[in-house]
Amino acid sequence: MTDSKSLSRRKFLLSTGGAAIGSGLLSQRLSAGMHLRGDDTLRVGIVGCGGRGTGAVKQALLADKNVKLVAMGDAFGDRIDRSLSSLNNPENGVVEKIDVPEERRFDGVDCYKQVIASDIDVIILATPPHFRPEHLRAAVDAGLHVFAEKPVAVDAPGVRSVMETSRKAKEKNLSLVSGLCYRYHDGRLALMDQVHSGAIGDIVSMQVNYLTGELWYHERQPEWSDMEWQMRNWLYFTWLSGDHIAEQHIHSLDVAAWAMGDQYPVRATSVGGRQVRTDPKYGNVYDHFNTTYEWENGVKGFSACRQQNGCYREVNDYLIGTKGRCDVFKHRIDGENNWRFKGRARNMYQNEHDALFAAIRKNEPINNGEYMCKSTMMAIMGRMSAYTGQSITWDQAWNSTEDFTPVDYSWRDVAVAPVAIPGVTKFI
Repeated sequence: MTDSKSLSRRKFLLSTGGAAIGSGLLSQRLSAGMHLRGDDTLRVGIVGCGGRGTGAVKQALLADKNVKLVAMGDAFGDRIDRSLSSLNNPENGVVEKIDVPEERRFDGVDCYKQVIASDIDVIILATPPHFRPEHLRAAVDAGLHVFAEKPVAVDAPGVRSVMETSRKAKEKNLSLVSGLCYRYHDGRLALMDQVHSGAIGDIVSMQVNYLTGELWYHERQPEWSDMEWQMRNWLYFTWLSGDHIAEQHIHSLDVAAWAMGDQYPVRATSVGGRQVRTDPKYGNVYDHFNTTYEWENGVKGFSACRQQNGCYREVNDYLIGTKGRCDVFKHRIDGENNWRFKGRARNMYQNEHDALFAAIRKNEPINNGEYMCKSTMMAIMGRMSAYTGQSITWDQAWNSTEDFTPVDYSWRDVAVAPVAIPGVTKFI
């Protein structure tokens, strides 16, 4: 078939009925699109070219023999340049799989549209979490397989949107893999098999900790508008990151939900605030949270996260049951049924992408949508409780109408929302 007579791959996907289709038709669609290009290469695009996005691209390129990075997008062109420079280091072993000419490097807030339109099969979504619902919806509507970093939203409307998009991905037979990487760690997978098989008996309580230091900050430049300053320092603005209980501590909270068989808490009661990061440059996020999560069966999970320098650090999770105690990061059970993972755990970040690309090749889709949405909501529920000083139920959190979406994303001056004050800030 000559180029002049062939349909573009995007038109082909649409002409074959890119809405909810069966697995057989999807296989035909994928193989036909590859045939139009003359090979079976899976073409990858990325939106969000920071450190995590760059790492995810490298892992994607190592996950499959016939895969290429062909399109990159970020709000800021210098991030694309930095990412490409890093990826093109020969030590990464992926240089020959990078084909991103200038015309397929897109900057600006709407860059995701151009990446999606770049004749790709798989997209990596690694922008600040605020943008995940919109980007994920557009990717699934276009019939793309997705790797989506955590968390998947910063507010309840965003989570509800992603849950609906996840259902659409399942209907379309598309793979959707979450950046909640603990679930792809060999040792933790083996450990949870033991827990779910009753090795520690009935869980009676849990302690999940993410106590660490401060993270990066980009000094404001004179030419930056308020919007650019906030987006370049997205960690420190709730509307962009969801606060660190969601952006970082979600890993720990996801472990608690996983241990409970993906049953989620019915209530959260939290305290938190800003003790150290009080400078206005740190936006409006807190630097510590302590949250008690309650499950319907009476189990309580005690959650602690902190980003403060010079303090005790611990990132680990503990499960206490009627027959024993589980140290999650040591992959060990002590009690009536002593057990320890003796295998060699592979890189969990690489495992995610290995699983995604294997699923695409086998036409056996993975869909992590349910737990990635609900674990995000679990984090948001804890933040809501700390910000307001109220005990928040799951139903309240899930049905919240609080929406952090700004009026627009233009490079303009925009005020920073005030820091939440418990007892004053209202639940919405």
